[in-house]
Amino acid sequence: MSIPMYADGTLKRLVVKSLQEETKGLPAASLYMKYQSAGNDQNDLEGLGEVNQWISEELPEKIGFPVQAFSSLLSLPTSTVRSIHAGTGGSNRLTRMALASQSGIPGMTDLVEGKMPRDGMQDGAIEVIVLNETLSRHDWKIGDSFYYDSKNNEGKSKRLTVRIVGSYKLKDEKDLNWAIDGKEKLADTLIVSHKTMMDTLLMDNKLALDSAGWFFAFDLRDIRISDLSPLIGELQRLEINLHQLLENTKVNLTFIDMLNNFQRQSVQLQAMLFALAAPVLAMVLYFIMLNAQQSLARQRGDIAVLHSRGSSPRQITMLYAIEAALLGCAALLIGLVLAWFMAKTIGSSSGFLSFVGRKSIPVGFNKASWLFGITATVLAVLATIAPIRAYAGASIVQHTQQRARADGSPFWQRLYLDVALFGIAAAGWYLLDSGQIASVNISGGAAEIEPAIFIIPALLIFAAGLLCLRLFPLLLRSWNAIMKNRMPVPVYLTLTQLSRSASTFYPVMILLILTIGLGVYSASAARTIDVNASDRTHYQYGSDVVLKSAWEGVQDENDENKIYYTEPSFQAYSGLDGVEAAARVMKATGKVEISGKSAGSGQLVAIDNADFAKAAWFREDLFPNHPYLYLDALGTAEQAVLVSEAFAGRYGLKEGDPLRITLGYDNVPVDFVVVGIVNYWPSLYPEESPFFVANLDYVYQQIEKIPYDVWLNLKEGAKLAPVLETLAERGVSVARVDDARGELAERRNHPAQGGVFGILSLGFLISLLVSLLGYLIFWFFTLARRVVQLGILRAMGLSRGQVTGMLLLEQLFTTGLSVAAGFGLGTFASRLFLPFLQGGSTLGTRQVPPFRIVFEAEDTLKLYIATGVMLAAGASLLILQLRRLRITQAVKLGEER
Repeated sequence: MSIPMYADGTLKRLVVKSLQEETKGLPAASLYMKYQSAGNDQNDLEGLGEVNQWISEELPEKIGFPVQAFSSLLSLPTSTVRSIHAGTGGSNRLTRMALASQSGIPGMTDLVEGKMPRDGMQDGAIEVIVLNETLSRHDWKIGDSFYYDSKNNEGKSKRLTVRIVGSYKLKDEKDLNWAIDGKEKLADTLIVSHKTMMDTLLMDNKLALDSAGWFFAFDLRDIRISDLSPLIGELQRLEINLHQLLENTKVNLTFIDMLNNFQRQSVQLQAMLFALAAPVLAMVLYFIMLNAQQSLARQRGDIAVLHSRGSSPRQITMLYAIEAALLGCAALLIGLVLAWFMAKTIGSSSGFLSFVGRKSIPVGFNKASWLFGITATVLAVLATIAPIRAYAGASIVQHTQQRARADGSPFWQRLYLDVALFGIAAAGWYLLDSGQIASVNISGGAAEIEPAIFIIPALLIFAAGLLCLRLFPLLLRSWNAIMKNRMPVPVYLTLTQLSRSASTFYPVMILLILTIGLGVYSASAARTIDVNASDRTHYQYGSDVVLKSAWEGVQDENDENKIYYTEPSFQAYSGLDGVEAAARVMKATGKVEISGKSAGSGQLVAIDNADFAKAAWFREDLFPNHPYLYLDALGTAEQAVLVSEAFAGRYGLKEGDPLRITLGYDNVPVDFVVVGIVNYWPSLYPEESPFFVANLDYVYQQIEKIPYDVWLNLKEGAKLAPVLETLAERGVSVARVDDARGELAERRNHPAQGGVFGILSLGFLISLLVSLLGYLIFWFFTLARRVVQLGILRAMGLSRGQVTGMLLLEQLFTTGLSVAAGFGLGTFASRLFLPFLQGGSTLGTRQVPPFRIVFEAEDTLKLYIATGVMLAAGASLLILQLRRLRITQAVKLGEER
């Protein structure tokens, strides 16, 4: 239930973000509908009235969200207006104005002077009101009258007299109601009342309407995923409905594309998260079936007795179904609360088993979460009662016969399903390797991890685990045959018991293999995704922050393209709070010469080696030697230069060889000596162009100064804003800021990224919990079933310590081998499948620095601790049960319970 709740919360976050980003000056959820006259049609006043009523009253109800703004405008064609007193004291200026009725004029405006216009004709003139700025712009005054020419329905021109009776100003020019009909448009409009427009101008005078427009801005902050489809459907039919009411009415602006984008992202996010959670969900269902099967196996005698005494299989099934349904309802109610906390936890995930206190997403219950919750409950109930039918029809005789054959091979071994599943997993790897299945889906510039990169490895771990279980009894029998006469009695009894009844331990062993294997793979996948993406971002920028300050320049008198720059004081960057180190980094493109011959062009990076060592980001495995050794080599001579490995290999360069690079506007040749060859350097990409790293002061001695960037290494948790404020106070004008930390934070806060880490983390924790519960329940039922056997062993002379040791050995051989197999298979799957992630842009479009698979010691330690707790709990349960064992109660006649 937490997945649709999380997806719903992320949708709200996306909506809020979109609402904050204005599109063409309009709110994101804007709707603009317009009727445009064809020019030769009669006014359809009835249709106009119907469409106006439908848009004003019914459309907001169909949309179903609060209206932030609404405005409507009915307008006659723009016409030239002239004063009726032109030539006799009035203005002779001709001005083009529109005669229109605009909603919101009385309520959202203030009357500056005059009065509001009255309805209808007043003394042969139409009263209008204008914007106050319009009066001053055209030198008009209250009481002026003008001629306004317009055409009627027959195409004949008709002259109206309009009289200005008042002026107004907008209460709030930024009010959303004026988003379409802004102040500039209102300044060219003569405003009449709506009644005057409809009754006097359109109906009585039969003037031709030019256009009508309606604008809405809706508040979508409380939108849910379930609202998307109905809302998209309404917007899709909007133009059809409008055209049926009034022809030539169209939707000029809509937000359906934004809604489709929201829906696509929500569907993709939910599909990806459910796919990532699929192995864990399957494990939970398997645990439920395992638990139910063990519980029912203990009650098979009772079920057989009920059947023998007249109860039908249907009645017995209904009995257990009612019990399962009651438990399912209780679990659903508890799951509601847990789902809310889990959705919050997913939203705060920043890595595998790593959670931060970021602003939580708005999480609430929705129809989808209820649907999935009820579906999960039904599946759990069905999984619980699934084994009932096999037991309900068995009599006591059949029950005894089935118990005698209980130690046979499971059906998946007899049908070789493990081999078939392993083949399917191998085929999945081949399809990934050949590119027929994508590991990363790139759509709309954003990259999302495909579920196949988690489902196929889970299938491989499961199939390989089953194959290991097929070999388990063979190994035990071989060891038993070799060491039969050399083992103590408890060890011999343990191996004999395991080899004869290995199938009874298979369920808990495969549960543990899957848990540990998926845990190792999930931890490695999350770390690999996070670390490689972070490495690419750090390498791209080179440091935490890259600043480009504004340099003052003087133009050459003889060459306007040549500028002499003045270097600002670098001392302004010293002593900044929160800044660990600052370094000057100048980049320039030049032509390279080797032994007098052209070697193409390359990029020169000039640095101060001591400052650069403190400010730049390095990954040590990118260099044959420690990067500081190359920086030390730069300090051995002022002409020293580091050369990219590909360039050096192409031209056979070695340490000590000279080369020349032509730099600057004047193409000044600068001589260098190679002191080192490197394949990578922060912010430089060898596949794009050759690069050279030199000393900045030496380069500036040879050429006119070129503006450089400043790389800042910030302290942990330091804010960038105070640094920029301090620089401004010191007179440094910053032209551009590139913040690597901000990009990393934005990437980690992305819903898809946080969802992947959150699901992997919670999935692993849930699988650990399920495995622990399954492990304890398994041993509880196992000990309960073997009470008579253990009592007989005690009666035959084995001490309590020997029996305890025997059972602990069973745990070691089953649980210990399962854990070892889980770690091995998880590591194998990681090394086999995680390299496919480097093909997608989630880790950067450029595969520099090279991809690496990450196994974090901290994650492995967490797995070891969780496994240790599980084994300790199992051992404690064994010891506790054996301490309670009484021989006189255990050795008895009758059936085992």
